[in-house]
Amino acid sequence: MNIKPLFDKVVVEAVTVEEKTKSGFYLPSSAQEKPQTCVVVAVGPGGVVDGKDVTMQVKIGDKVLCAKYAGTDFKVDGKEFTIIRQSDILAIVE
Repeated sequence: MNIKPLFDKVVVEAVTVEEKTKSGFYLPSSAQEKPQTCVVVAVGPGGVVDGKDVTMQVKIGDKVLCAKYAGTDFKVDGKEFTIIRQSDILAIVE
C-alpha cells in the first residue's frame, strides 16, 4: 500500500470487532456499528490548513478513537480504510 495523505489528513484501518454477541448470535456486517477504534496507517505532513498551522499529533501505528461517522471509506488492495482529518481523532489509546 502506498497512500500519502495530504495536509492534516490521516488514513486509519478499523480494528476488527467481534461479530458475535455475548449471547452467541452472529451479527451481519450491515447490523454492526462502524468501529471507533482504529490503527493509523498513514499521516499527512500537517502545515497550514484553513489559515492555521497544524502540527500532526499522531504517528503510524498509533491506536486511536475516531468520531463515529467521520471520514471517507475506501478500499486499496482489498483492504478497507478510512481517511479522516486529524481533528476527527478523539484520543490516542495507550
